[in-house]
Amino acid sequence: MKYKHMETSVIHEGYDSTQMLGSLTPPIFQTSTYTFDSAEQGEARFAAEEEGYIYSRLGNPTVRILEEKIAALEGGERGLAFSSGMAAVSAILFALTKANDHIICSSGLYGCTYGLLSMMKEKYNIKTDYSNMSSEQELENQITKETVLIYVETPINPTMQVIDLELVVKVAKKHQLLVVVDNTFSSPYLQRPLEIGCDFVIHSATKYISGHGDVIAGLAVGKKDIMDTIALTTQKDIGGVLSPFDAWLLIRGLKTLPLRMDRHSSNAEKIVQQLKLHKAVKNVYYPGDPDFSNVAITNKQMKLAGGVLAFEINGGKKEAQKVLNQLHFIKIAVSLGDAESLMEHPASMTHAVIPVEEREKMGITESLLRLSVGIEAWEDIWEDIQQALDNI
Repeated sequence: MKYKHMETSVIHEGYDSTQMLGSLTPPIFQTSTYTFDSAEQGEARFAAEEEGYIYSRLGNPTVRILEEKIAALEGGERGLAFSSGMAAVSAILFALTKANDHIICSSGLYGCTYGLLSMMKEKYNIKTDYSNMSSEQELENQITKETVLIYVETPINPTMQVIDLELVVKVAKKHQLLVVVDNTFSSPYLQRPLEIGCDFVIHSATKYISGHGDVIAGLAVGKKDIMDTIALTTQKDIGGVLSPFDAWLLIRGLKTLPLRMDRHSSNAEKIVQQLKLHKAVKNVYYPGDPDFSNVAITNKQMKLAGGVLAFEINGGKKEAQKVLNQLHFIKIAVSLGDAESLMEHPASMTHAVIPVEEREKMGITESLLRLSVGIEAWEDIWEDIQQALDNI
């Protein structure tokens, strides 16, 4: 059954309790392998002549529920679950590229994705060029005969710049390029790239899809034929698959995704308003800020602007670290999307692997702090930030 509203889909999509002895909550199939009724059945399943489970690295009923759910939420044909966001990123990129290919990537991205792309260049001569993707001409100028895909983070981590996916898709289709979008910061509740024409969506499900800081996981969604191939190659053979228990945690977390995203976004909007008024703050970066450079794109392709923001303080690394050390209940931690508010210093933490000159090009300065706004009372969040800023 297809549901008209995501608030219903996140709860009911992909699961039929009548097939599981009436269990309201999906069971955890905590098993490594599955038995066959006969040798002939085992042969038929390995030959893909009969549907059924063989071994949990190749498929698991609990994991399958999650995969069907995320595919429906993103408007895709098939979803795959991985043991981490980076397992999803690496499986997709390895599956879609070969030696000597070329990738165009949004300027500014997660540090580990940058590290993976650097490794792919070193080992396989797969080159990456970074682009602001601010115009069709800019993208056109970077396309070569070796270009196979465009990889986009939007909003970009941690500068919060927003990429116009409609623009990217237009150029990609003209040159028959694939478009891969890291949708971690938005979740399918706020942004659905596949509906705009992108080919693949990736999530670090550790973040908003989990929402509770208790699981490491990744998800990817795309067309069934390509995702089937990925399942049988880079997912199966590299082996970064999700455990049944972690899949169960994500299924549970997804049930409250719309409620949480509404609260994260509402809180973030209020914190942005306060930060812009504080004398210690130099710049604030938030996709939903009316003064933000990309706000028109945000309004076009996102339902809300999300719960992550970044801001620069007057000072440098020393002052930024002092702000972190003055916090009372906001936690100094990487990751995002948890119920708790988290703050970190990208230049020395999540993006430390990126060379200084590249970080500066991306807009990641020593004075930049990233805040994942939790679902606490916004007044309490601001009071903690304010006292930390006042103390520098």
